[in-house]
Order: sequence, then structure tokens, then C-alpha cells
Amino acid sequence: MQPIHTLDEFFTRSGAEVSLYHMGRRVTACPRDVLRAFENAEHAWPEPWQGQARLAIVFRLGAMEEPAIWFLALPLDEQGMLSPAQRDGFINRLLETLGRNAAATDLGAADTADVDHLMKDNPLAFTPDITFQAMLNARATHAHGLSASQHLEAVEAYLSGQQTIDWQALGLQGIADYVVRLDNETAEALAGRIPGLPTSVIHSLCYCLEHQPLPDALVEALCARGEVAASEGDLETLCACVRSVGSSRAALAGEWYSHLLNDPAACGPDLMAAIAGRGWPWLEDAERLPRFLQRLAEDERSHFASVVRDIALIPRLRLPVMLTLRDAPAGSAIQARLSAMQSSHNG
Repeated sequence: MQPIHTLDEFFTRSGAEVSLYHMGRRVTACPRDVLRAFENAEHAWPEPWQGQARLAIVFRLGAMEEPAIWFLALPLDEQGMLSPAQRDGFINRLLETLGRNAAATDLGAADTADVDHLMKDNPLAFTPDITFQAMLNARATHAHGLSASQHLEAVEAYLSGQQTIDWQALGLQGIADYVVRLDNETAEALAGRIPGLPTSVIHSLCYCLEHQPLPDALVEALCARGEVAASEGDLETLCACVRSVGSSRAALAGEWYSHLLNDPAACGPDLMAAIAGRGWPWLEDAERLPRFLQRLAEDERSHFASVVRDIALIPRLRLPVMLTLRDAPAGSAIQARLSAMQSSHNG
């Protein structure tokens, strides 16, 4: 029998039921062939985060009664490809625990308990923040046709305006469950509620909405709420709204980003981080990307080098970022930053 070299081979050989989710820039389903191609060095990881491919693996193996979840952060090289050493070490540990055959039919309850313990003292393991955990739970239960959490009903009643409920009693898991079940009709009703929602609710809602495309009416309402926040100096709400529309395909989201980037006073480090972290698809634009990098370079408070490295690892942005940096005019803020980086490197 052929040896097992990759996580994908392990799950194929073991016969496990497996679902994969991106856990880096947003929580979305990850097809198995994406992991397979990545592990075989055929493609860079599509949604890198802080130099890692962050992944949730939800699987049921052998005699497991409940699925197990692994949160793995696989290190990337400078091209966004897998640095395999730690992954290889983890697979060796896995095979030593379960036996080299790793067929699910050979696994008993004791073996599957050992699978859970593999995350202890594992250099690849990480703990997602609570919003990511809530969104993963909501996506996984919805995908498998399971019931939502007990918190969903209260969230639906509150956000529909049908009942007056103390918003402080709303559970984050209920908001995540609500968001993954959002259809056009519900989204349109929600859009009408956005202007009057308390800021704490807006923040939690936005941090869940950022993980998926949104209908145009909801994008419009979130952009408008963000503009109100900007006029009131409420930076946290502005950034939450900017993040919330980052995965949307509505042209209005890109237009709003352009509007913000045209205002130097608006482009502080928090806003730039929100755009880079959650709105990166909108940087794939011949005018918006150079403006973003220019604003980033102009602000002495920004971590120019780390933000540039982060977005340059995104495969669709890598070449545009490199070309924009190369073509930056002499004497520009971008050139000054690049010179400083070069001096620091040489020093």
C-alpha cells in the first residue's frame, strides 16, 4: 500500500466523512480539491492570513459518535505555497497514533479518542476568535441540515422588528445562525432596520455578515450606516461596516471603498486594515489598488511592510501589488517606504 504523505490522502484512505472550511480571512466552505492541489504544490493557498493557510477540518472517523474538528494553521512560504515540514511532522504523529494503515474500518472508539488528543501540543493548532467559531458552527450545522442554536429565534424576532427584546440578551451564535440563513426577502427587511440598531448589535452583525456576499439593498444600508458613523467620528462602527460589505459583489461596495480611499483623513490604520483584511477582493482594481497602497504609505502609523506582504500572498493580488510597487513614481510615499525597507534590510 502506498504511504500517506498528505492530509488529503489520510482522509481519503481513512474513509472519513470530511468537510473543510477556510478560517483565515473569512469562514467559507473549502472544496477538497483546493486542499489537494495546495498540498501537492500545484497552487498557492487562495485565502492566506498572516502567512498561514488557516483551515477547519470537520470529520467523522471510524466509531466516532460526534464529528471532531481540527483547526490547523499551515505555514506558507513567500510564494504562498505550503512549507511542508510541520504538516509532515503532524502526519507522522497521526499515523503513529492510528497505525500506518489508517483505514476507518480498523479504528475503534479508543483510537478515535486519540485523534482528538492530537491537537494538544500541536504547533499547527490554533484557536479561532469567537465570531469565527460561531460562523463555523452555523455553516456546518446548516450544511448538514441540523437545527440552529436556541438563540436564533430571539435574533429573528429582534431583527425583524416583530418583538421588543433587550438586545443585550441576543447571543452571537444566534446572529451567526441568522446570517447563514439570510435570503433576499429577510435581507431587505434587515436593511430597513440597520439605521436604528444599537452600535453593539451592528458590530456583532457586521462581523458575521463579512463572511458572505450580501444583496444590494443590505449593502446600501450598511454603507449608509458607515457614512453616518464616519461623520460622527465613530471609527469602530465605520470599520465594522467596511468589513461587512467586503465579500459582497455589489458594485456599490467598491464605489464606497473608492470614496473612502479618496479622503486622506478617513484612511487611518484601522480603516486600511479593515479593507485589507476583509475587503481585499475590491483591491483587484487598476485604480483602487494603487490608491490603497498610496494611502497606506502616506500614513506613518501604518505597518506598510506587513500589510503589503499580507495582501501580496493572496494569489489574485500578488502580481498587481508587485507591479504597483515597481511602477510607483519617484519621490512618492510608496517609493520612500520601499527605500526605507531596503535600507532596513541592508542594515
